[in-house]
Amino acid sequence: MQSVKYLMSIGELKRKDHSLIFRNEKGHTYIPVEGVKEIYCLNEVSMNSKLFDFLAKAGITVHFFNYHQQYSGTFYPKEGLVSGRLTIKQAEAFQKMRLPIAKAIVKGIANNIYHVLYHYYTHGAKELQPYLHWLRKEVPILLDKEVTIQQILFIEGTIWKRFYDSFQWFLPETFLFNKRVRRPPDNPMNALISFGNSLLYAKTISQIYRTHLNQSISFLHEPSEGRFSLSLDLCEVFKPIIVFKTIFENVNNRKLQVGKHFDKKLNYCLLNEAGKQIFVQSFEERLNKVFLHPKLKRKVSYHTAIKLDAYKLIKCIMEGQSFAPFDDKEKQ
Repeated sequence: MQSVKYLMSIGELKRKDHSLIFRNEKGHTYIPVEGVKEIYCLNEVSMNSKLFDFLAKAGITVHFFNYHQQYSGTFYPKEGLVSGRLTIKQAEAFQKMRLPIAKAIVKGIANNIYHVLYHYYTHGAKELQPYLHWLRKEVPILLDKEVTIQQILFIEGTIWKRFYDSFQWFLPETFLFNKRVRRPPDNPMNALISFGNSLLYAKTISQIYRTHLNQSISFLHEPSEGRFSLSLDLCEVFKPIIVFKTIFENVNNRKLQVGKHFDKKLNYCLLNEAGKQIFVQSFEERLNKVFLHPKLKRKVSYHTAIKLDAYKLIKCIMEGQSFAPFDDKEKQ
């Protein structure tokens, strides 16, 4: 089974014979290369060019996160899956099919938020009913109209804002917040959302890397320099069922507590090392949770479902099929 390694503390990662060794103030840890496909550096980790050459030959992707626990960049081996034909078709699809693909992504976000919140509605949070009705009945009507990309993005932003407002009905008061603050996060909930979203974004980058898609040509988010905007597109529908389910379960079960697992400074708030370990373990467990895929008739994980959405997008681009991102209702 392919494994993922998270480096939580400041240290140095080096090659040691045919393996890796991570050194920090506590000592050193050997990391066998066989089976490792991703390394997440969640703190300052020193490396050298000799190591990068070794990682490239071993096919290992490394994701880097900054001091505020947000994604800052990725090293991955030389791209083996490159298709000029698909890149051309992807660029053509941006011109001709951007609106229907963007609409499908926003519908997918609404559907998966609905599935997450319906659980809390059935367990007593009846105040969620107006928002659930809006997601199920009104959002599809809004998106079925002739709208611009700016209007689609406005609808998406409204979905997320109302989602954040709904937290008051099922989360402890210590984890409530007034508004979404990203850089840097200013309270425990913003810290959890930023960290979880960054992890999922990096996971999506790795999955798209294993296809022929071009990471820079996106449909919902504006293609721009300096980021993998297609990864932003494809990870959106998975945020409710991977990032936020992880957050809600850890918070409501008191596995993560404000007084024990966060470092609060003057203008920002971050998970401490113990908090990161708890979150990462839960995040990986949810990502690797398996379910029976209704079309493939075999068990797949949420992690695999991200790559399957990338393949569905390829079929949309190459064959003109409509794009329908993952809907958590479909799992069995």
